[in-house]
Amino acid sequence: MIAPSILGCNRGALAEESRMLQDAGADMIHLDVMDGSFVPVLTFGAGTAAAIAEAVDIPVDAHLMVSHPDRLISPFAKAGCEWITVHPEVTEHLDRLLGTIRDAGCRAGVALNPSTPPGFLRWVAPKVDLVLIMTVNPGYGGQKHLTYVHSKIGEVRRLLDINGGGDAIISVDGGVDDSNAGTLISLGASVLVAGSFITGSADPAEAIRRLR
Repeated sequence: MIAPSILGCNRGALAEESRMLQDAGADMIHLDVMDGSFVPVLTFGAGTAAAIAEAVDIPVDAHLMVSHPDRLISPFAKAGCEWITVHPEVTEHLDRLLGTIRDAGCRAGVALNPSTPPGFLRWVAPKVDLVLIMTVNPGYGGQKHLTYVHSKIGEVRRLLDINGGGDAIISVDGGVDDSNAGTLISLGASVLVAGSFITGSADPAEAIRRLR
């Protein structure tokens, strides 16, 4: 699946931009939610998510790069996001938080920063629907893809498969383009999150085609 990040889109027309990306062939819209605390940038709230979810027929994944994700689960679920992804560094009770996401009617994702070891997945795998592997440090778009994180993809797949998370999917986000997409898929990813490669292109549909 191809999931464009709309971080670089026109902030005054995000619903229209998201609908354009859907028409260009996107399978999912990736919403980078930043609070200015966990990461230094401030981006979108639940109201923006609601406008986007209403404008498109494909799923919206709210990637919560925030210090208090427990406060935002309900607002983003009510906004229409089908997936909600959180970072384990910001909670002492990840198992509970993933359960809260599922209880809200959403699919639960966990995001791993480049330096985040994936071993904890052993204990929460049955409650995980998606693991988002970051191949950049979160906070800014357009960063260089970190190839040394590639080995984490296979490790995550093994941890999920042997600990009750076999149905969970792996997504990769950060500097994804047509030069590394094939490698990422061959390693076990099934969702590619791409920002500037798609939204910075003169022809987003062609960029999505090249990724496929």
